[in-house]
Amino acid sequence: MRKVPQMKSQDLVILLKIAGLSQLDWQQLHLAHSLRLSQGEISQSLNRSKYAGLIDESGKKVMRLALVEFLRYGLPYVFPQRPGAVVRGIPTAHSALPLSNIIQSNEKYVWPSALGTVRGQCINPLYPSVVYAIESDAKFYQLMALTDALRVGRAREKDIAFTELKSIILNGE
Repeated sequence: MRKVPQMKSQDLVILLKIAGLSQLDWQQLHLAHSLRLSQGEISQSLNRSKYAGLIDESGKKVMRLALVEFLRYGLPYVFPQRPGAVVRGIPTAHSALPLSNIIQSNEKYVWPSALGTVRGQCINPLYPSVVYAIESDAKFYQLMALTDALRVGRAREKDIAFTELKSIILNGE
């Protein structure tokens, strides 16, 4: 019996990073370095994403519509998250841009991190290295924060986050 590759949370992190890049000539080594993953992890992830139909056979081009559909309908069920204890961290979901400009809330959500300056309820990132990978990539930070809004948000927050994510992923905005 052949083992079927199963998606992992880092696969979405990698796909979102690639989707946020403006060019298709990215290299696995650079991607690995920016996400603090090994090149082997990147390669294995791309193979799982090919099998799932989320990246083309060349392993370079994200199937953007499929990714958007997965984020909307699969993400909250496959990688759910519930807010935890109040900790210091980096804002995410509706507490980070662009949603923080649209949704006003006294409730803050954060990725736990000593690098953070905000106190809020803990949301575990899709992959631990995300808190470091966002430091030099504002677009990737937006994609990850919007993705968290789909994981933990209420209906209105999810709708707004999905609209923003769809625009960024499909239109490169």
